[in-house]
Amino acid sequence: MTVTLSDNAITKIRQLVAEKPDAGLRVKVVGGGCSGLQYRMEIDSAKERDKIFERDGARLIVDKKSFLYLNGSELDYAEELMSSGFRLVNPNAKRSCGCGESFTV
Repeated sequence: MTVTLSDNAITKIRQLVAEKPDAGLRVKVVGGGCSGLQYRMEIDSAKERDKIFERDGARLIVDKKSFLYLNGSELDYAEELMSSGFRLVNPNAKRSCGCGESFTV
């Protein structure tokens, strides 16, 4: 039971938190969007009940409720011509909206 990080995600997280050694990338699932659920990401420090996933100096922080939706996912980062950013490959998502910003389980 885990959330994994791609090599590109590790590189980007380390860049984002370079000056904040105790911080990591927090990923959470919140209500909203066309399909009912969406991801939120922010640089944050871990709290007492969070799950922390670390690899090669990059820290991913997930609260326990969000972990129920994210278990088995992989976080990736891509830089493309039209868009750049983190993407979650989530095997628990059964459907997503047309714009790809929200999902349902």
